[in-house]
Order: sequence, then C-alpha cells, then structure tokens
Amino acid sequence: MVDDFGRQPPRRRVPGPARPARPGGRQHPGPGARPARRPGPPRPGTPRPLRLGSPRPRLRLIGLALTLVLIAFVVRLFQVQAVDASTYAAKAERNRYVGQVLAAERGEITDRNGVALATSEDAYDITADPTMFAPDELKIADGPEQAAALLAPILGQDQDKLVGKLRPENRALRYVKLAGRQTPQVWKQIKDLKSALAKKAETDKSTANVLSGVFSVPTSKRVYPNNELAAGILGWVNAEGKGGGGIELRLDRQLAGKDGKIRYAQSGGRLVPTAGSTETPAVPGSDVELTIHRDIQWAAQNAISRQVEKSRADRGYVIVQDTRTGEVLAMANAPGFDPNDLSEADPAALGNAAVQDAFEPGSTAKVMSMAAVLEEKAAAPRTHVVVPNRLHRGDRLFKDDIDHPTWYLTLNGVLAKSSNIGTILATGQLGRTQAQANKVLYDYLRKFGLGSHTGLGFPGETRGILAPPDKWSTSQQYTIPFGQGVSINAMQAASVYSTIANGGVRVEPTLVRGLKGPDGSFTPAEKPDRTRVVSAGTAKTLARMLESVVDDEEGTGTKARIPGYRVAGKTGTANRVDPATGKYHGYTSSFAGFAPADQPRVTVYCAIQNATKGNYFGGQICGPVYKQVMEFALKTLQVPPTGAEPARIPVTFKP
Repeated sequence: MVDDFGRQPPRRRVPGPARPARPGGRQHPGPGARPARRPGPPRPGTPRPLRLGSPRPRLRLIGLALTLVLIAFVVRLFQVQAVDASTYAAKAERNRYVGQVLAAERGEITDRNGVALATSEDAYDITADPTMFAPDELKIADGPEQAAALLAPILGQDQDKLVGKLRPENRALRYVKLAGRQTPQVWKQIKDLKSALAKKAETDKSTANVLSGVFSVPTSKRVYPNNELAAGILGWVNAEGKGGGGIELRLDRQLAGKDGKIRYAQSGGRLVPTAGSTETPAVPGSDVELTIHRDIQWAAQNAISRQVEKSRADRGYVIVQDTRTGEVLAMANAPGFDPNDLSEADPAALGNAAVQDAFEPGSTAKVMSMAAVLEEKAAAPRTHVVVPNRLHRGDRLFKDDIDHPTWYLTLNGVLAKSSNIGTILATGQLGRTQAQANKVLYDYLRKFGLGSHTGLGFPGETRGILAPPDKWSTSQQYTIPFGQGVSINAMQAASVYSTIANGGVRVEPTLVRGLKGPDGSFTPAEKPDRTRVVSAGTAKTLARMLESVVDDEEGTGTKARIPGYRVAGKTGTANRVDPATGKYHGYTSSFAGFAPADQPRVTVYCAIQNATKGNYFGGQICGPVYKQVMEFALKTLQVPPTGAEPARIPVTFKP
C-alpha cells in the first residue's frame, strides 16, 4: 500500500502483553530468577557496527589554518598601510603623477620709448610619455613607428629620430621633448589628429590611439617684430630658450625669469581633475629698456646697408651716441641677420661687429694726437708746421695720402688736410726725446679708452690692441699718432669724439637704461663712470679745429656738411689688416664727428671695411652716410641749429 506520494507507510510493531509493573518503581529480579546475561564477544562472521570519529579535531585544524591565513593578511595589510605606506604611496605617485616645467615668460626688450624690439608669443613644447607607447599599453608592437610617421611631417623632424625618442633605452622614462617652441597651429593639428584617433579607437577596438602619449607644455617663442633691425644689439634666443648673443645673452638671467613646476595625476594620458595637483607658479622675466631709439636705428641701418652694398664692401657699421649722457642711440651693422630665422643667416654676419671687430682707425685717431699736443701746450691751432712731401723717420720714409709740394700748414691745417707727416712732426714735440713723446701720447690714448673695454659689457667685445710704449717698434712710434699700428672697435672710436664734444669728459657708453620687473617697478641702470681726459678749453679748441675739416674748402670732409648746422668731423682712410690672412689688404674708410659743433648733442661714427667698388676714401663714402644719419638724428631729437657762425681758423700760412 502506498500513500498519495508513492511512498510505503512504515510498518507498525504490534505490542505484546505488558509486563506488570512492580510496585515501588524499579523492578528487581525475584528470588530464583536467572541473572541477566552479559553480552559476549561477537560471533565470528558477524559485521561490526560502523562508528564515526569525533569532528572536533578536524574543525580545530581548519580553524587554525584559517587563523594563520588571516594573520598573514593582517600582517601584510599592516605592512602596506602602516610600515611601508610611504614607500608604496611614492611608487603609486611615480606611476600616476606627471611633473612638468612651467616655462617663465621671457621679458621684452624695448627701445627708449617703449617700442618692442624683442617680444614673446604663445608656443608649445611637444612632449611624450614613452611608457604609453609600449606594446603592452597600446596592444601593438609598432606604436612608436606609427606615431612618428604621423608626427614627422607636422613637426618637420626626422622620423627615425622621433622613433628613438618614443622608444628610449630607459624603459622607465616618462618624459621626452619631441619638439620645442612650436606654434599654436602645430599643436592644434596634432591635437585634432589625436582626438580623431581616440574617437576611432572607441568604436573600433582593433584601432590603437598611437598619439595618446603625446602632450603639450605651454611656453613662448621669441619674436623680433622688426626683423633685422638692431639684430646685432639684440642677439637671439636658441632652441633651449637661452640667450645666444647680444643683450639676450648678456641679460639672460634677468630676461628669463624663473620657471615654475606643476605636478598632476593622469590616467591614459588624460588629466584626472579630482586627484589634485601641486603647482609652483613661474615668475616672469624683467623687461629691458635700451637706450636705442628705433627710428634713428632704422636710419643708421638703412644708410650703412646701402653704402656697403654700393661699395661692395665686406661690412660696415654706424654708431650714434648722445654726447652728454653717453647713451647709444643707434648701433647698426651691415650685412646683418634676421634673428627670427637663423637658418638663413650668414655665420660671418652673426654678432655685433661694431664692438667685436678690431681695426686700425687711421686718421680719425689724429684727434687724440692733437688733443695731447694742445693739452700739453706743445703747439696751438695757429702754430706753423712745414710739411715736406716725404719724411724720413727710423727705418721708413713716410708720406701723405697724396703727393704734394711742401705744405705750409697751421696745426689746424694739419688736421683739416689730414697730413700724416704734419701729425708726426706735431706729436714729436710731446717730449724731449721720442721715447718721452711716446709715453705722453700713450697716456692720452689710454685716457680716451683705447686698450680697454668700453664699459658696455657686451658679449664678445674686443678691447682693441694698444701695446705699451716700450714695446712700440721703430715704425709704430711714428704710425700710431696717425692711427696705424693700433687697433680699436667702432664704439671706442665714437666714444673718443663724444669725449671731445662733452667738454673733454669721457662718459662710459651705455646701451641699457633700466629694467622693469614683473610687478611693473622700474630699476634704472647704474650711472656710467665719468673721466676727465682733457680740459674744457682744449676740447672747445679741438671742436673748432674739427669744423675746419668739414667747413673749409681745404678740408677732407666737405661731403658731411649739413645745411644750417655747424658740423665737426674727421675723415679716415687706413690700411686694413685682413682678419683671414693677418696681412694688409684693402682699406678701412671712416668718418667721425658731432653736431652742432658749438653745442654738441649727437655723435655719429661710420666705418666701412674693404670697399672694392668706386672710391674708398673715408670722406667720400662715409661722409655721406654721416650726413644722412646726423640729419635724421637732429630732426628726430628736435635739435635746432644754433645760428652762430663758425670760428674759422687759418689752415695755411705764407712762409
């Protein structure tokens, strides 16, 4: 019989007749009852009953094992979170956090009126994290090659070099610079390409974003808005953002400022904004205000460039200086260069030849000889000097630039007609012996600044060559008075004439007016040193003598005349030492002077090296440059004519 679920009901035992219970509870066998049988040993062949062991030992063993495991976890957790927490945190930060340099904005360089000559515009350094190009990161083996193929045409770089940067030997390297100071347009092109690859990778899992590890760091790019204008003064900034020449190099520390730092969390090449970051802001550089006047600089550069080209000369320079303050208003070189694109520049044109070239000045140096003669009262402007056609001194026979009969000149006439022989005769009166005369002349040359740096502190500036008098050769004793056998730079030459124009006081030339800090405060440059070279009376007399060079028909500088102004000046034509061979070859043509002669405001010096076409005399090719630049400077500075008539000193005398 089965129930409704198909199971058989258990069998019921039918109880037998109940044994009567013994009153009183527990029953005992009565008298004569058989005692109970003890169980005996099991019979052979009878199976023993299965007896299960106690589970407690097993539970204890399992509990012990679990306890040991938990203790191990707790110890490890304690080590990670307490004992070595800082170590693991540092490792995590190294892998998660990226540090970058925040480039400081470079200060501007302006002219004296605040017109920008060198400035900076937004740019980007293109960087990469090489670990993000690894095969396990991109899931492809040639990630660096694919990325380099995309970047090379945009950055204009060699593809193999980019691959080398993206796959460095140091596999742990997290930062490389692929290209510096790229335009915003370049970074936008890379960013757009990177975004396009990222979108494609989201929809197509087989596509890898090979540019995910490419980033940008905001920086700036140096720009020279006037191109070649004042390039020799300004210099340039190299690919590393450091000054490479000129003021950019001399004042690099002040211009550069101080870079900052930023450290932020990233994941997959993207900034994690909620992870926090630390930043040390960059400190911008200071602006530099020069003494240069942009318009006068333009006039000087335009004039010298045209004359150098016309004369097919090697090079030329023009310096314009404020006679009272020593401030340089213009310093032009030709040929020049464009600091915006040095790849097109002639290496020989880099630098500032006006202070870096050493050359023999020729007759423009005679003004120093005459200053010594007048100051020592060895002669006066009207002193008679008989000038023969030839003069034998030492082991040489000296002559003037042209053959002539015996000239009967005043000392003023010696300067006006630029007579070498007359200058030798005049300076010979500086001492009882030639050795004494040499020593006196040497002392004056040193006072005028020869053989010393000008004070500009310009990179690469030469101090020229002026040997001590006891080292002068036999010929140098007689050639140095008229500017041969001694070397100077153009700034030194201009400073000599500014000294005469400033009443005999030499003021160290300056190029920098001051610095404007990031907070807008202006710090003026230190005042230049002033040195009395000759008396005011000697300087005034010499200025009148220099007028004869330009104003008198006997003078050699008539092409420098400026209508309405009194002009003082001196021509120079010197044998030129070729720097390539060390031998004399060609000429150095020059003109130096100041105006107005009776109330000087501006000094202009012009020199042209190795003119090979047309005339090479200083008065003929530098005189017109002087006139053009001086006229422009006087008008720009609004210097009116004095209206006074020149004091004409006789040039010749009748024997």
